Amino acid sequence: MERIRFGNTGLYVSRLAIGTGTHGWNGRSLQTDLGFDALVGLLRASADRGVNLWDSADQYGSHKHIREAMKGLKREEIVIITKSTSGDERGMKQDLDRFRKELGTDYLDVVLLHAIADPKWNRRKSGAMDALARAKEEGIVRAVGISSHSIGALRTAISEPWVDVVLVRINYAGIDMDADPKVVIPMIRDLAERGKAVYGMKVLGCGRLRGDPEKAIRFALGIPGLSAITIGMVGRDELEVNARIVEGLEGHRV
Repeated sequence: MERIRFGNTGLYVSRLAIGTGTHGWNGRSLQTDLGFDALVGLLRASADRGVNLWDSADQYGSHKHIREAMKGLKREEIVIITKSTSGDERGMKQDLDRFRKELGTDYLDVVLLHAIADPKWNRRKSGAMDALARAKEEGIVRAVGISSHSIGALRTAISEPWVDVVLVRINYAGIDMDADPKVVIPMIRDLAERGKAVYGMKVLGCGRLRGDPEKAIRFALGIPGLSAITIGMVGRDELEVNARIVEGLEGHRV
């Protein structure tokens, strides 16, 4: 699976990411519900398939699975994204220290402010943003950004220079999105034109579009400026199907 430039982060990622947070919160998700060994095996299988972008969050409870799956792999070959709900400087500093211990790594590739819906998030979470900016300067974090859960939050991210990466909800049917795809797609382009890395979630509409994954994946990866998509897979059969679709689209240069 080819690697593409992830905005201006300096990172290069596969266009398919493996998500670990389907219906995830309070320390669990459908992926962690598989059991420790099963999720570790699925993550390692994704690396074998060329998927080097692994999407996590504190709220999913998947850090320990990633740590185990990383054993035997070269750290620099995997791009780990995690997320925090902390809103102040102290809380974020504590999260960064804990995340690195839980993930077994000296640095974090991408840290996002999680589930952001407030359009004024860049004011109300300025303490957490300052902590992440300093962590970037110290080499603890390579890139920062938000996971968007409202059109107002997404609009703010476009003009906010602090943002390196944005996770946006996108699918052709408009299921569980911040707004209609016709509204969101131009915003993805605007983010990318400003050098921000954009990747998509809810590509399969929370499972409601899984009957035709090729249609859903083709739509998402055809959006200008969308670097990658994260899909919460729960088995190696799903991984294989989605990986083959992405590879097929790469061959035709979507």
